[in-house]
Amino acid sequence: MVVKIKDKRTIFLFVGIIVALLVWNLSIPGLSLAGRKMFSLTLMTVIFWAAKVADSAYIAALFLMSMLIFEIAPAEEVLSLWTSQTVYLVIGAYLIAAAVERSGLGERIAYKFIIRFVDSYRSIIISIFALTFLLSLIIPHPWPRAFIIMSVMSVVIENAGINQNDASKIGLTVFAASIPISMIFLTGESTLNFMTLEFAGVDLSWGGWLLYMGAPAALAALLTLFVILKLFKAEEKVEINKKKIGQKLLDLGMMSAEEQRTVFWLIAAVVLWMTDSFHGVELGWITLTIAVMMSLPLSGDILKKEDWNQVPIKVLIFLTAAVAIGKVGSLTGMNQWLAQVVLPAETPGNMLYFALMTAGISIVLHMFLGSVIAVMGIAIPAFIIFAESCGINPLVPALFVYTAIGTHYILPFHHLNILVGMGKENGNYSEKSVIKLGIPLTAVAIITVIFEYFWWQFTGLI
Repeated sequence: MVVKIKDKRTIFLFVGIIVALLVWNLSIPGLSLAGRKMFSLTLMTVIFWAAKVADSAYIAALFLMSMLIFEIAPAEEVLSLWTSQTVYLVIGAYLIAAAVERSGLGERIAYKFIIRFVDSYRSIIISIFALTFLLSLIIPHPWPRAFIIMSVMSVVIENAGINQNDASKIGLTVFAASIPISMIFLTGESTLNFMTLEFAGVDLSWGGWLLYMGAPAALAALLTLFVILKLFKAEEKVEINKKKIGQKLLDLGMMSAEEQRTVFWLIAAVVLWMTDSFHGVELGWITLTIAVMMSLPLSGDILKKEDWNQVPIKVLIFLTAAVAIGKVGSLTGMNQWLAQVVLPAETPGNMLYFALMTAGISIVLHMFLGSVIAVMGIAIPAFIIFAESCGINPLVPALFVYTAIGTHYILPFHHLNILVGMGKENGNYSEKSVIKLGIPLTAVAIITVIFEYFWWQFTGLI
C-alpha cells in the first residue's frame, strides 16, 4: 500500500509532538529545565522542517509562539531579529531588486553583456557567473538576481533554439552560480551573510567581509563553474543570433529617466556599503533608506505601493525563528549542553583539523536537517562555545560552518537558492541534475574550507 504525502505529513506531525513531549518531561543531566524545554521545541521544529509537515514559515511561527506561550524566554530575545539591522536590510534588498526590475535596468545590463560576450554554450555558462557577480554588487539578494538573469537567459534559449536538455543545464547554472558568488560581498546575500555575523555576535565591515570571504568565495565560484562545464556539456552546437538580442535591446529604447534615477541610487548604495567602516552607519539602515528614496517624488518615483508585495513575510518569519534557535538556545544553556554532548571534550590543537571537523559535522547536520539557516542556528553557537577555551575568534568557527553548509547541497531542499529555481516556470531543471552537481560540490565545500584556513592565516584572522 502506497502512503500518501498527506499521511506522511500527519505521521511526522505526531512524531514531532511525541519527541517534544518525551524530551520536555525527561530528566537530562547537565541541562536546565528551560534548556530542556527549548531543546524539545527545537527538536520538534527541526522534525517538522525536515519532513515538510507544513510550509517552513508556518512551522517557524509555531516555534516562536510556543517559546512565548511557555515563557521560555522574553519576547525581546525570541523576536530579537526585529531589533537588528538584518530584517531591514532584507526588506530593502527586495525593494531595490524590485526597482532594478521595474525600471528595466537589469534587463538592459544583461542584454548588453550578452551582445558583447556571448557566442556559444560555454560562453553562456561563463556569462551567467559573470552577470551574477556584476549584479551582486547592486542587488543585495540572490533570488531576484537569479530571476532577472533567468528571464534574459530564456530569451537567449529561445533565440538560439536551444533544446530542452541544454536549456535545463543553463537554468541550473543560473541558480547554482548564485550560491558561491553571493558570499563574495557582504551585501551579496542580505540574509545568510548577515545571519552568520548575527550568530557569531561580531560586527564586520563590508571591506572586512571582502578581505576574509572574498577570495574563498571566488575560489568556490570558479570550482563550481569548472564542475558545471565538465559535467553538463551541450548536446548540440549553440549559435546566438545577436541581431535578435540587439532588437530586444532596441525595444527597450533609450535609457529612461527612471533607469537613470535607479543608477544614481544604486551607485549611492554601493558607495555607502563599501565605506561603512568610515561613516559607521549600519548597512541595514542604509539599504532600506535607499529603497525609500527610490519611492519619493523628485528623488526617485520608481517604487510603487504594490512593490511591497515583493517583500516575503514568510522569509522574515523563518529568519526570526532560525535566529531564535541560536539566541534563546544560548540563553537557556541548550547550546552549551549540545556542544558538550556532540563535540569532543577538547578543542583540537591543530586549526586545520578543527576546520575539517567543523565542516564535516556541519555537512552531516545539513544532510539531515536540510535548512542552511536552521543548521547555522544550531552549529555556529555550539562551535563558538567549543572554540572559546582556545581563545579562537568567534568569527572563525562561524565562517567555517557557513562556508561548509552554505556551499553544500545534494537535494534541492538543502539550499533555498536551488529550490526556488525548480519547476518549468523557473530554471526547468530536475532533482536528478541537482544531485549530479551536488555530489562533487561537497568536495568543493571541503576544498574551500581548507583554503580558508591558509587564507585566514595570511590575512591575520587566525
